Amino acid sequence: MRGRMVGAGVTLLLVTGCGGEAEPVAVPPPAPVTVDLAAASSGGACRLLDFGVIEQHAGVRFDVAAASATGDSHTCVVRAGREALPELTLTVTRTSIDAATFTADVVPEKAAKVTGLGQRAYRRTTSAKGTLGPVAEVGWLAAEGRLATLRYAAARDADKAEAEKLTTGLVALAQGLDTRAI
Repeated sequence: MRGRMVGAGVTLLLVTGCGGEAEPVAVPPPAPVTVDLAAASSGGACRLLDFGVIEQHAGVRFDVAAASATGDSHTCVVRAGREALPELTLTVTRTSIDAATFTADVVPEKAAKVTGLGQRAYRRTTSAKGTLGPVAEVGWLAAEGRLATLRYAAARDADKAEAEKLTTGLVALAQGLDTRAI
């Protein structure tokens, strides 16, 4: 009798669906993965820039880069996320001008001379204007016929004295750029 009961139990289990498909179990979605891309991944003039090196010299962490080119001019703009300011712009243009022409025609009025950067170089700071804060700029006539500028546009509420201090960091950043790669 005992054997019949065990047999009946096994038969009952098989008939009631013990061997059927299990209900799906909800699994939480995986956490999003954040990938830090280098500025260079944007191509163009951005190939010359590195977010970590910019932060080291400018004191600001940027994480978005965009490149463009028009004729012989190549530009890279870097920003922090979706914020419009601050932004750093690098422009490299092929040129045939010489050092004397650069000094006479390119260097802005009231710009300070910079030594140790390219054939000739300058730096300047401008006051806040409109929606822009102060601007720190370094321009130079680089090797092999390249005209380059690094321009840092600060937020509207930034102090001009801080932008002036930043030009030293921009000069150091510019000294590490090989514009011949463009």
